[in-house]
Amino acid sequence: MNIFDKTGVHSGEKSESIPVLVITAPTATGKTALLESLFASDASSFFAGKAEIISADSMQVYKMLDIGTAKPDSSFCARLPHHLIDICTPDHQFGAGEFVYAADALCREIWEKGKLPVVCGGTTFYIKNFLYGLPPTPECNAAVREELERRIKAEGADVLWHELNALDPESAAKIHVNDEYRIKRALEVCLSTGRKRSDFAVPSKLRLGFRFCVIKLERPREVLYERIDRRVDEMFSLGLADEFEKVRACGYKKEDPGLQAIGYREFFMASASEGERGKYLDEVRELIKLDTRHYAKKQLTFFRSLPDGIAFSADDKAGIAQYISDFLSEYNNYLT
Repeated sequence: MNIFDKTGVHSGEKSESIPVLVITAPTATGKTALLESLFASDASSFFAGKAEIISADSMQVYKMLDIGTAKPDSSFCARLPHHLIDICTPDHQFGAGEFVYAADALCREIWEKGKLPVVCGGTTFYIKNFLYGLPPTPECNAAVREELERRIKAEGADVLWHELNALDPESAAKIHVNDEYRIKRALEVCLSTGRKRSDFAVPSKLRLGFRFCVIKLERPREVLYERIDRRVDEMFSLGLADEFEKVRACGYKKEDPGLQAIGYREFFMASASEGERGKYLDEVRELIKLDTRHYAKKQLTFFRSLPDGIAFSADDKAGIAQYISDFLSEYNNYLT
């Protein structure tokens, strides 16, 4: 059933803009559970079977990285179609520009099917660029890029991160010390243009062509941290360590973008010997918990500063459903 009868759409600007629901929150808040309760084909909800999900998770794009990214399984995806999952190998850098381009096309395709496009995830730079657009792209020097490639191989990401921190501390604060791609890119901008990467700002107004309904899910911080710890423990019980070894056995390295994700990079960071497997895995587990809590704290800061959208308790499913219904009523006087 098509809930978006085009004859019921209001005239004017709204008829020219595709409605897009954006659901975002820190990791482990409960985004997947909300999606399932509202949109899965077997959900006891008016919206059951009437949406498709566009994942805004920068690590779920990678094949093989399933447990550590809390990727939805095939059974769930059969009940609720997901896009931008399992689309590239761990050695590929899938950036914000690629995400926005792909998400835009998918929103149009989903809307043409008569379903609601739902962008859901917690990758802040994906969400920000999708809502407001990509910042101007500075011209960079190819020779500088080549020299940074040489240096990061010879000196390591840590050295270049500290150099970036001296030149552009705002950008460095947003980049993990092992994230080679983003370190190189930010330094490339500084050294090629004489300006900080942070000077090339994202626009401050929502993009045209879409009408966004932005929902920010919240939980008390102490509850969120408890959920993070439980999730990490569950990942290990599901076989995260074995998954990591399988990925590494395929030849992927710690420098590859996929293995710089939280949940995988910590296997390279542990100081205990892999020969002391129990001690080693315990250390990895605690590192993942710590890194995930730090990441969630940064996400909380970002989402609270996001000017557009409304915050809901992650457990307020009835309130969220009503808010979505009110949003869609602007496009159709009578949802059928």
